[in-house]
Amino acid sequence: MVSALDHRYRGEHPVRTLAYLFREDRLKLVVAVVAFLLKHSPVWLLPLVTANIVDVVAGRRPVSQLWINTGVLLVLLLLNYPLHLVYVRCLHGAIRRMGTGLRSALCRRMQQLSIGYHSRVSAAVLQTKVIRDVESVEQTTQQTADTGLSALTTLVGGLAAIALRVPAAIPVFLVVVPVAALLVMHMRTRLREDNESFRREVERLSARVGEMTTLIPITRAHGLEQDALHRVDGTLTKVLRKGLRLDLLNGSFGAMAWILLNTLGVAFLAGSALIAHYRVIPLTEGDVVMLTTFFATLTSAVTSLLSLTPVINKGLASVRSIGEVLQAPDLEHNGGKEKVTEVRGEVEFRDVGFSYGDGPAITGFTLKVAPGETIALVGPSGAGKSTVLNLVIGFLRPTAGRILLDGRDMETLDLRTYRRFLSVVPQESILFEGSIRENITYGMAGVSEERVRQALRDANALEFVDRLPTGLDTVVGERGARLSGGQRQRLAIARALIRDPRVLILDEATSALDSRSEALIQQALARLVTGRTVFVVAHRLSTIRGADRIVVMRDGGIEEVGTHEELMRMRGVYAGLQSAQLA
Repeated sequence: MVSALDHRYRGEHPVRTLAYLFREDRLKLVVAVVAFLLKHSPVWLLPLVTANIVDVVAGRRPVSQLWINTGVLLVLLLLNYPLHLVYVRCLHGAIRRMGTGLRSALCRRMQQLSIGYHSRVSAAVLQTKVIRDVESVEQTTQQTADTGLSALTTLVGGLAAIALRVPAAIPVFLVVVPVAALLVMHMRTRLREDNESFRREVERLSARVGEMTTLIPITRAHGLEQDALHRVDGTLTKVLRKGLRLDLLNGSFGAMAWILLNTLGVAFLAGSALIAHYRVIPLTEGDVVMLTTFFATLTSAVTSLLSLTPVINKGLASVRSIGEVLQAPDLEHNGGKEKVTEVRGEVEFRDVGFSYGDGPAITGFTLKVAPGETIALVGPSGAGKSTVLNLVIGFLRPTAGRILLDGRDMETLDLRTYRRFLSVVPQESILFEGSIRENITYGMAGVSEERVRQALRDANALEFVDRLPTGLDTVVGERGARLSGGQRQRLAIARALIRDPRVLILDEATSALDSRSEALIQQALARLVTGRTVFVVAHRLSTIRGADRIVVMRDGGIEEVGTHEELMRMRGVYAGLQSAQLA
């Protein structure tokens, strides 16, 4: 289901999407509906059985009819338990599988979407789609099935029973019951608006409290505690007023709805009794009881159906929200392209240009990098350095020109296989909640402990790992929160070393570290770059003096290329940047 959905979703109507998601569980859904019809039948059979029993008593009919009606009802009541379990297993199981498949499809698609897409759409938004939107679809489907089936079964069964016993009453029910339900729903609409107003006020309170807790250090430092409390108290007062108003409205709605329905019920009872008394149409005592009971039951069923509208709309909106990811066209296409089985490390840019859509990020970028060469990219912010790195990784594709890897156009290569020969050490090392061993060997199987320790040793990380209570099995916390910045960065270098990459990307790998950590990491990087093609971006120019070539960029183009000594002799842009940092 997951892979098929991943390829077939094309923004069709959300109901069709849901039908497609449930296609493998169609038989189970049919069994669930049948089980529900049987288990729910006592709800609409009870008024009919009651009418039969009343007629047995009032009309002095044989007592055997009493036992037959009672027996049928008892059997159906006893069957409710096993039938309900069948219903839950079939329907709720299908819903759970649908939710799991939908989440899997979303995660699968997120892995296929380009880095450009992920840079535009925040991780929090995508997380909400995977967790909250799918949960909303599950809840909507479950609630619609439970409430909708209950209401429809009651309506159909009730109207069928009335049609069999008192067919003349059907037109009255078809008019009066919907009118009563609409009156109740009209009252609920007013209540929904006030509920929404109260919810918005509570959200404002939440934001105010969050603001207050964030500002506590500033508040204390300036002695502004009373001012902060005054701001929160004002919002608390509004929440109190809105809450009291909502409670009064809830109370008045409940009372008015109860009075309305019961008044109509009394009117229906009196009308039925008068019709029976004057023999306007032939009605028995049981018929009067049945019609009065069915009026309340069917009105409640219609009201339940009408109340599903906002629930269904919310669920369909969540399906559309999920569809925004499933039909996003910004994919990295690797299918059918040439697989990379070996990389020497020669990278050639031929008049490469790239634009994010609001102007060119780089233009006319031409550079040939030999295997094992270290290339440093320097220049002011916005010069295009990060764009060049993303082009090397394959996160971005050139909008002009070509990039060749070992003489082959990267546009023709399966970049997933190419990246097995590439490692990235970013400015901020990314670790997941797991052990040090798991973070270093991420995506690798069967790595020996000695190989892990050697990578840590080469990254100057073994000394601090061995001091930890559980060594390699120490859990680093979410995003490595239990480690210092220097320690996290050395683990990132160890993760790159253990993969023995042919192409290495270093993106401001030492920019946020103290001098001691920087010295340790520079030693580790010196081991890491040996024999590999390296692209390095560094803010501190002192860290890239040993590069084979330094490429100075400005406004998306190349200004100067050369070694540190050559560029200093040129007294150009690089020399100016160097002087500015030394000053």
